[in-house]
Amino acid sequence: MGIVGDGLNRAVQGAFTRPLPKSAGAQMRYLVKQLKGTRAVADLLGVSQRTVERYVKDQIRRPRADLAQRLEAAVRARWQPRVRAQARRQAATTSGIVIDTRARFGFTAAPGTTDDARIRHLTLALPPHHAARLFDAQDTGAGEQQLRDLAAEALGEVYFRDGGRRATGLEVQFTDVEHVEFDL
Repeated sequence: MGIVGDGLNRAVQGAFTRPLPKSAGAQMRYLVKQLKGTRAVADLLGVSQRTVERYVKDQIRRPRADLAQRLEAAVRARWQPRVRAQARRQAATTSGIVIDTRARFGFTAAPGTTDDARIRHLTLALPPHHAARLFDAQDTGAGEQQLRDLAAEALGEVYFRDGGRRATGLEVQFTDVEHVEFDL
């Protein structure tokens, strides 16, 4: 996906109440149950149906590295959907989300002010309405740039404009992102 989208996914996955299945056989059995058949799992992972059946019966125990990554990603994307939805709903309605980022921030501001971009490390609690906008954009399939723009807008309002108490009209540019982490 991208830096911001992956960060949102990792934050929601932090709310899981049970660990993911560890073995390849357990992961395959979970996917077969979720997708209701070995053919669908085989198509999803790009392997033969017979290979999926062998993993389900524990005849094959260790997948190739690339298959292991695809398998874990497929399981992680489908793991505990209700817990995931509840965590997103709570962040969007009551608790908000915490963002920790190190990036270059530049500004478009009134004449006479400094608008030179510089690297800043910020850790801020974003109100629930910003969390809701980020999650809604991610659900509708927004690209990485749109998610960055929403994050920049949220950081601009909370940190730079202080909720409308200062620097009115300041537009924040969020570039050269080194890392972004979210926490619910």
